[in-house]
Amino acid sequence: MKFSRQKTLALEIALFRANVNSRSMPHSTVLVWFRNDLRLRDNETLTRAIESSRVVVPVYVFDERWFGATRFGFKKTGAFRAKFLLETVADLKRNLQRLGSDLAIRVGKPERLLVELARDLRADAVFFSEESTDEELAVERELKRALTAQGIAHRSFWQTTLYRKEDLPFSVERLPDVFTTFRKQAEKFAKVRSTFPAPTRLNPLPPIDLGKLPTLAELGLDEPPSDARAVLRFKGGESEAWKRLDEYVWQTDSLKRYKETRNGLLGANYSSKLSPWLANGAISPRAIFEEVKRYEQERVSNESTYWLVFELLWRDYFRFLSLKCGNRIFKKRGIKNQPVDLRQDEATFRAWAEGRTGVPFIDANMRELSATGFMSNRGRQNVASFLVKDLKIDWRMGAEWFESLLIDYDVASNYGNWNYVAGVGNDPREDRYFNPIRQATMYDPNGDYVRHWIPELKCVPAPLIHEPSKLSPMEQTLYGARIG
Repeated sequence: MKFSRQKTLALEIALFRANVNSRSMPHSTVLVWFRNDLRLRDNETLTRAIESSRVVVPVYVFDERWFGATRFGFKKTGAFRAKFLLETVADLKRNLQRLGSDLAIRVGKPERLLVELARDLRADAVFFSEESTDEELAVERELKRALTAQGIAHRSFWQTTLYRKEDLPFSVERLPDVFTTFRKQAEKFAKVRSTFPAPTRLNPLPPIDLGKLPTLAELGLDEPPSDARAVLRFKGGESEAWKRLDEYVWQTDSLKRYKETRNGLLGANYSSKLSPWLANGAISPRAIFEEVKRYEQERVSNESTYWLVFELLWRDYFRFLSLKCGNRIFKKRGIKNQPVDLRQDEATFRAWAEGRTGVPFIDANMRELSATGFMSNRGRQNVASFLVKDLKIDWRMGAEWFESLLIDYDVASNYGNWNYVAGVGNDPREDRYFNPIRQATMYDPNGDYVRHWIPELKCVPAPLIHEPSKLSPMEQTLYGARIG
């Protein structure tokens, strides 16, 4: 008798399950849905699944909705971040294979595909990491509903922050309105838990269609440009994350100077550049915290080593804030429900996005973003302030542009920071403004950064390079017309 491939696979699964059930475990088969936790080390979801089941089936789903358009018509996931994500998933798959397992890959809607896979494998449960913002939470709710309807259990784990929600000295609903208050109370009363070790072995997968890693073209994207002027060659994956951490902390000893160099603009090591790997969970904040503590014990403990942890706390704060405030972080009035007089002007916005405002420091940063998918923290604050405070453009357009282009896009941090800059967030300082000329002369005094990204200004002397009004008519012609 000739069986179809589907019937053959079903028979193989049944035989595999019968063999598994001969061993005593709380669950026979658990699906582990990898989300923004694309790592083996310090992954509680994976660890708990291994502890409670004989067979763990790792799964990753490229949600088709990620590759649509934003409200203002930008690509929701641009080519830089998509390529980095593909590299990360490929690395996760290789690492699982080394343990004797593999990664099932799907493209579509997780809340449907995971239920179908769990049903086909007759899995007992689906384990996954919890997220904090609307689109991700909606998927979680629908997945839980569908699993429950099928009689399949589910467990979720909070593992995106340095501090666990339940370890904070206050509930998320009572999160302080000011970051400094949050930081001081968390540091005083909460403790950072130890990381979970990476597994050393996994049981083989049951018979399963593993699927394949999609290409950029299949996701509707072109290969992103490669620019030799980029601060770093960002490559996705847990393996690369640990290489970068080792390079920054141990090989170059850059951590001990972080507080002094963190506002830099050029070069690989003015900051850790770990944000892309943190954003998709190729490395955890707790793992970085432990490495900082080891560095403090073995080499030096100073303001700089603390300041890297300080930045991780900002990341925590925005994540908890997104839980507390919900969809308000995406609204024009923001967290404070504050009216703002901002407009949506396509031509003005495009000039900003393409680095054609006529303000060299702003344009250099925007050109770096377009060419590489990355921009320094100092640059982000300045270009965001300029869009909102100088050009009077709806801050949500800028937030969505960052969402599309940034290789290290993190929804809570991105929208939390834009709320801050726009004056609709939890900023204790009213009307915060970054004067681009003053900022440029402070952080790029000789114009090296501007010349790096705007080579047509390479001959302009330092005293004039940041002030377009002082350029000669010929220089202004070479540079392009100013806006306003």
